Formats: sequence, structure tokens, C-alpha cells
Amino acid sequence: MEKYTKPERKPPAKLLLSRKLNFMKTKKAFRLLRSERSRSCGCSHVILMWLSMLMDVKQGVNKNGNTVLYLVFEYMETDLKKFIRSYRQTGDNIPPKVIKSLMYQLCEGVAFCHSHGVLHRDLKPHNLLMDRKTLMLKIADLGLARAFKVPLPKYTHEILTLWYRAPEVLLGSTHYSTAVDMWSVGCIFAELVTKTAIFAGDSELQQLLHIFRLLGTPNEEIWPGVSKLKDWHEYPQWKPKPVSTAVPNLDQDGLDLLSKMFEYEPSKRISAKKAMEHPYFDDLDKNNL
Repeated sequence: MEKYTKPERKPPAKLLLSRKLNFMKTKKAFRLLRSERSRSCGCSHVILMWLSMLMDVKQGVNKNGNTVLYLVFEYMETDLKKFIRSYRQTGDNIPPKVIKSLMYQLCEGVAFCHSHGVLHRDLKPHNLLMDRKTLMLKIADLGLARAFKVPLPKYTHEILTLWYRAPEVLLGSTHYSTAVDMWSVGCIFAELVTKTAIFAGDSELQQLLHIFRLLGTPNEEIWPGVSKLKDWHEYPQWKPKPVSTAVPNLDQDGLDLLSKMFEYEPSKRISAKKAMEHPYFDDLDKNNL
């Protein structure tokens, strides 16, 4: 620790002490997260979830004999939520090239998680860290993440921030997979373009109605098995509208990609890997990402 300066200390959270460290040799900043584990209480289940997703963990013992776990991450100055808000406050639109770069990085990160058998389950702008200068994006907060395998295990349906929750989860499905993350990616995509959440419900029912008003009320023809989901009821019948009515500033390729992210039937929803190959990204310089 003597190699680092400590310019900032945030108030302790419930589970982690977060501190910014500057490595003196390179002037590069890192974020240090520390959790103390007592002999009587053990380690928090949230910390264990984080650790289960990481390759290598360093730990030590403090002067009281308690095990201390240190997680060191690259420091990122802001998150996507604040980034979007800054444009909303000025009234400017986020440049299309910036949106395209951020979306490619997001798809690439999600594809990496999925290829290693990890569902994030809480993708939202607040959990995507950013460097404003380089426009580098990092996926953070694995507190709700789960490892998955075939056959799919049973999960809780009470996951994800409401605005980014997939319809199958809202309807009570407990057997879901990578498609839930891709619905969230679509919601984030739309929000980058419009600077506001595309489906901003204040309850699970209102969230579903917001989705149905735009994409149409699903039925067995377009989503086989939907009426058998635990929380399915008879809903008002809406016909689908073009996605462009809600996201008017997106080009045709972008609208096509977004529509594929908003497929009702999870098995037909585009994967993160396939999304990276979509024509929307054809003119993006990927060498510097």
C-alpha cells in the first residue's frame, strides 16, 4: 500500500469500503474495495457472489486477526447514467458515433460474460462505468450475477431494476437465460438515443403495459407459452407500433438491431455475439476499442 497515494475516501458502505488509489509510478487510478470478514459473522453473501465471478483474489489478515479481502479494479470516473444525464441537461443529443462505440463495447462485454457462463441480471446505465476522455465502458456490479449451465436452473424472478427487466421475468418466469441481459441492453440502447428510459413503469404491471403499448400485446402465436407463465393475465390488446415511434433519431440499421433485442420470445432474441456482427456496427472502427 505504500506505493499508492490516497486522495479520496468515501463513507463506508454496508459491505465494502471503497477508496480511490493513485499508483504513484504511473499516475493511474484504481478503485479499491475492502471487506472485513469476522470469525463470527463470516463473509457477506454479496461479497461471495462477487468473488465467485473473479479469477484471482488476494486476502490478508488485519491486526485483529480478521480476514480482509481486497478487490482492486481500474478506476472509472463516471457511469453511463451520469453521462446520459449530462446530455439531457444541456439539451444536446449524444453523437451517433459515440452511441455506436458504447453499444459495441457493451455487447462485447455481455458476450464475454455469457461465453463464460455468467448472467449479469442487473444491466442498467448506473452499473456501466465510463471514462469520459477515452469513452471506454466497463460492466460493473455483479451483485446479482449468476453462473448458468444447461439444463437451466430455477432462478428468482425478482431481479433487475424494473425499467430494464425483460417481459418473461415480469411475467414470473424462473427459467431464463442470456436473453434477459439482451433485453436490458436494448433498453440501454434506446436510452442512449432518447436520453430517457424507453419503458419507465412504476410497478411490474405498469412496466408490462408500457412494453405492450409499444410492441403490442403478446399472444401464443408470436410468443408460444406466454399464457402459461405464472403471472400472465388478460391484458388490454394493443397492436405493435414501429420502434421508430419511440426512438425517432435512430437510423434503420440501429432500429433493426433494437427490434431484435426486443423480441418477445427469448429464444429468438439476438445474442450479444450476434449483435456485434450486426450491420449497425459495420462502419465502426473497432481497432481502438
